[in-house]
Amino acid sequence: MEFFLCVMGMVMIVEGLPYFAAPSKIRVWVQKLVELPDSSLRLIGFLLMFAGVGLVYLGRQ
Repeated sequence: MEFFLCVMGMVMIVEGLPYFAAPSKIRVWVQKLVELPDSSLRLIGFLLMFAGVGLVYLGRQ
């Protein structure tokens, strides 16, 4: 459980960095993201999950 909480904390830090560092650029990027079709968002989500699983696999080896 401690490891899980550490990982979640690190994810939150990494996810929060762009919002802290460049909020105006994030707004522009989010507006562009809203315009993408659902199929593109699904593909991006799948690729990110696949990359995450690969990193976890490599990290646990």
